[in-house]
Amino acid sequence: MKALRFYAPEDVRLEEVPEPSCGPDEIKLRVRNCSTCGTDVKIFHNGHQNLSPPRTMGHEIAGEVVEVGANVDGWTAGDRAQVIAAVPCGDCYECRKGWMAVCQNQTSVGYQYDGGFAEYVVVPREVLKVDGLNRIPDNIGYDEASVAEPFACAINAQELISVGEGDTVVVFGAGPIGCIHIRLARASGAERIFLIDVNAERLAMSADAVKPDEVIDGSQVDVVERVMELTDGRGADVVITATAANVAQEQAIRMSARRGRISFFGGLPKTNPFISCDSNLVHYRELMIMGANGSAPSHNKRALELISTGQVPVKDLITARLPLERVLDAFGIVQRGEAIKVTVEP
Repeated sequence: MKALRFYAPEDVRLEEVPEPSCGPDEIKLRVRNCSTCGTDVKIFHNGHQNLSPPRTMGHEIAGEVVEVGANVDGWTAGDRAQVIAAVPCGDCYECRKGWMAVCQNQTSVGYQYDGGFAEYVVVPREVLKVDGLNRIPDNIGYDEASVAEPFACAINAQELISVGEGDTVVVFGAGPIGCIHIRLARASGAERIFLIDVNAERLAMSADAVKPDEVIDGSQVDVVERVMELTDGRGADVVITATAANVAQEQAIRMSARRGRISFFGGLPKTNPFISCDSNLVHYRELMIMGANGSAPSHNKRALELISTGQVPVKDLITARLPLERVLDAFGIVQRGEAIKVTVEP
């Protein structure tokens, strides 16, 4: 079968490899969709400390069950399934507390286990142990189901900062995850949502899809001043930084209202992970700053439910579809910001 294999930074090959076999505690899927994200592009260029090469990349996976291990119950060939990406151990202190997104022993599909940029993928026992293989509702496609994984990360973040009725929400980052954050915030009852980016073309493309109440081009205006103008000087109730930009986190603090909730959703480069923070703003405004690290298996199930019920549609956000033979072209589209969401269809 064909698979996209990572050997080293800038050495990623689409090549013929043996079709994987299914062990007694595993399930084998025919991959129908594996969507791409910015992390895939980062891995292509820089690798990742947790990725052990050679490794098949891809972690936003939906597919059809073709084989079920002898020790696995509840699944049969032909079932439609979505796979979690971040795999908690289920046994550590954090997992026992219900904090699976911050499991200290977390592994990941496409890092320690072969991923979904391939014709077939084996779902390992570690995923099945934590109920990380999810049935796809009948009324949604494999393409939509593959978006459940990044959507799950947005659900985790917004649960942690309690986005809800009447909130004014600012989202930094007009990429696919920013679009999902906007739709989820709207479904949760947010009253006004502002979208910020420094790329005018990407802003226009995403704004046309998700229709925020205000679009703010950070290359043209002072975004803090603009948010303050739009809120009559009060600031935003919620700010989500869905971009790996130090300045966005600094601006998020400055534009937050009293008792504002801030989600540092996008991680910063390890070579420059520090920001300048006016601690007095945090102190006197009683700001709440919360990190967000991936998702738990339960968030994936919730994502599929919200897609299925139509509360958070995602199909129209998939604006580029490519065959596996063009997977590296998909990475280029993501890197250049030429589509909202890009999916690969083996």
